[in-house]
Amino acid sequence: MSSEAVLVDVVRTPVGRGKPGGSLSGVHPVDLAAGVLTAILERNGLESAQLDDVLLGCVSQVGDQAMNIARQAVLAAGFDEDIPATTIDRQCGSSQQAVHFAAQGIAAGAYDAVLVGGVESMSRVPLGSSAAGGSPMSPRLRARYPQGLVNQGVSAELIAQRWNLSRDDLDAFAAESHARAAAAWHEGFFSGTTVPVAEAPDAVIDETVREGTTVEKLAGLPASFRTDAMAERFPEIEWKVTPGNSSPLTDGASAALLMSAERADALGLRPRARFRAFDVIGDDPLMMLTGPIPATRRVLEKAGLAISDLDAYEVNEAFASVPLAWAAELGADPARLNPRGGAIALGHALGSSGTRLLGTLLDHLEATGGRYGLQTMCEGGGMANALILERL
Repeated sequence: MSSEAVLVDVVRTPVGRGKPGGSLSGVHPVDLAAGVLTAILERNGLESAQLDDVLLGCVSQVGDQAMNIARQAVLAAGFDEDIPATTIDRQCGSSQQAVHFAAQGIAAGAYDAVLVGGVESMSRVPLGSSAAGGSPMSPRLRARYPQGLVNQGVSAELIAQRWNLSRDDLDAFAAESHARAAAAWHEGFFSGTTVPVAEAPDAVIDETVREGTTVEKLAGLPASFRTDAMAERFPEIEWKVTPGNSSPLTDGASAALLMSAERADALGLRPRARFRAFDVIGDDPLMMLTGPIPATRRVLEKAGLAISDLDAYEVNEAFASVPLAWAAELGADPARLNPRGGAIALGHALGSSGTRLLGTLLDHLEATGGRYGLQTMCEGGGMANALILERL
């Protein structure tokens, strides 16, 4: 029997810089995840025995994040031992995919209550750690792409080149992201969703927001991804992607509580939103980060909506060129695009980012009285998730 999946609550940690000395670098990622899992149950007066499953996203599943970190977090949180958990890797969209899987499981009648979320400690498990000592470029994959694929930074450069985005365009977008995020913190916008980290009591705000960032300050930063080999391969690239117009490495965790509408009602919990439509898509693995464009078109078609019907869109700011190209293709309103700032300012703790964006989107719709919001994320390998949230 099918059921409607509803969103009851979302929480997240502050984000810390993803390097030694960052505000969360001393916290084991298992405990980061356990903290948000515990917090969301406590906020809603629930016991772990009332859950059917726990689904967490995490990208670099090695070292401190190995051995199914979702299960380790459930045990560290003190949940009943019979509560199962699994870890999902859809690259940057891992925790958004956890949301999709949980909502689809509820709709199918397989679940009634699921905790979803994600975690990434990029200070303790550096980006790329999962490929250490090997390579995903197998002989068959090399045969299909004989020139080889590229890292995401080069893909971001290719996008900037294809959509004629200047260095000023990228830096202006980045500066605006910081300005919006700083304003949101000053207004107390994130206070209802952000929960403390017991092991890091001094971590109270997002460490990556740089108030007062300007285009002039960003203009002095060098390009990050130019190498002689890449410059020879792509002579058309002007090399304008820098640390300032890219998302920083970060640590963080987030979680969301999904239920069937019937279970939420039975427990006396007020659903805050429902899911109108979902999409996931593969796209060109060389451009890699353009997937949100076709994913958005398909999810709008599934929902029977137009871009003008949406009150806000959270398009993950892995690099400034990604949401700028997306907006150009979709004819989106810049004022509705990441209105509280995005990952360039708020950080991109890979496995955690999907549910962090979900919380920001939900809070914005509630604060403004909006009805529909879009969330979409580009993902390594050339993929994207998209969902449309309807505030209740």
